[in-house]
Amino acid sequence: MDNSKDIGEEDVGKLKGKSAIVTASAGAGIGQTVARTLAREGANVVISDAHAKRPYTVAEELSGTYGVKCLPFRCDVTNREDVESMVEMACDEFGRIDILVNNAGIDRPEPVWEMSDETWNLVMDVNLKGAFYCCRAVLPIMIKQRYGKIVNLSSVVAWTGGEEDGAAYIAAKAGIQGFTRAVAHQVGKYNINVNAVAPGLAFNPFLSKLRPREYFEKIRSNFVIKRDGIPQDIANAILFLVSDDADYITGECLCVSGGWFMH
Repeated sequence: MDNSKDIGEEDVGKLKGKSAIVTASAGAGIGQTVARTLAREGANVVISDAHAKRPYTVAEELSGTYGVKCLPFRCDVTNREDVESMVEMACDEFGRIDILVNNAGIDRPEPVWEMSDETWNLVMDVNLKGAFYCCRAVLPIMIKQRYGKIVNLSSVVAWTGGEEDGAAYIAAKAGIQGFTRAVAHQVGKYNINVNAVAPGLAFNPFLSKLRPREYFEKIRSNFVIKRDGIPQDIANAILFLVSDDADYITGECLCVSGGWFMH
């Protein structure tokens, strides 16, 4: 289902001729909505996901709907070889990589005193090491092109703490912001923009199964804009940051939370 909104027909095509990789983009949440939005704007997109079958279904659907080339790739972002193979495939098929959206993430909301080493490492690896692996793999290509747009997914809880979220997740999402600024400093001279987006609550049916109703009611009480956020709200922000409209923005973290957090 296409939840697109707020982008008029006159704007469609602002990414025509561009090529993108979006990690964790075959599920029901932010990633697929981002991939759909980029494809709708004319970009060729690698549909990357750890799931074995879903990338193929999503890639076929987006290619048919928007007339762009969408390539499925099963990728575990914590596996260096997977990431390097994905980037190599994208470069071979598209000839260039203009956009990287590091969307892959995982949370394990356990108290610190009950959290195992394995849980801590898994959450840090998916959220932070995965972004590092993907950036490291695409940056030589972007540097050679002297062009690139990277968006890393942080979270509002990097600022708020979030009593319902795990410490590993919060630490990783805060780390994403520092990583984003560091990389932005290093690659700005190559005409590469590196930014982050920090979603608040981007509501989708899958998310509703993960938490009790009381959890969402408590969060909603903090919203200044009195409606639930949806994945398309996040995708619209990412579209702006990967477009040429954001050429003079780098090292920033754009909070998309309906006023849940302001900074």
